[in-house]
Order: sequence, then structure tokens, then C-alpha cells
Amino acid sequence: MNSTSLPAAVVHAADIRLGTGRSRRFVGAEHGAEVSYFYVENQPGEGPGLHWHPYPETWVVLEGTAQITIGEETFVAGAGDTATGPAFVPHAFTNVGDGTLRIIGIHASATIIQTFLDED
Repeated sequence: MNSTSLPAAVVHAADIRLGTGRSRRFVGAEHGAEVSYFYVENQPGEGPGLHWHPYPETWVVLEGTAQITIGEETFVAGAGDTATGPAFVPHAFTNVGDGTLRIIGIHASATIIQTFLDED
């Protein structure tokens, strides 16, 4: 499918929601886009396990405080901060604040491909 075959349209949050929570998964290829993203709302202590992608990922912290690990480096990012992890480098983030963490993970790919390190 190429991007010219899809009509322009708004993708409503409810249409890409993950489960019953507020987090969402946008797969660009399904909407004529060359990028994908996760919009994540995590409570304190929550976050994805260590994983990697065959393309870079960029995070934008919208609200709250995230501890982000990229390779051997770990740092704290707050609202308005942006970080990028290179392709094939393991990374993870955790909500280390007191409230909800709202963060967008932008995938430089029309599809989302991820490999978690704790998988066989």
C-alpha cells in the first residue's frame, strides 16, 4: 500500500487505543504515513522492558518524569525534553515521577518492529 492510495483523515484516539487504557499505537503504514508512534500514559514505576528496534526511536516527554536508558546510559527527562535512541541499541523508560507520565515514542518506520531482550 502506498501513501497516495489512502485519503487524508483524522485518526481518532479510540481507533488506535491499546486495551482499555489511554495509551495508543499508531502504525503509519495503516494510514499512509512513513512514521509510527506510541502515545503512552504510565503510572509511577511503569514502563516497557529493555528492547530495541532496527531504526531510531525519538521520545518526547509531554508530562511527568521519565528515566530513560539507552545502551549503557541512563538519564532523567521531564516535560518538554526530547531524546533519541539509535537503531539496534537496547533502550527502556520508566515513570519515576509521582504522577502520570505522558510520553510519545516516535518510530522512524512505517511499521513498528521491536524485540524485547527478555524474550527467547
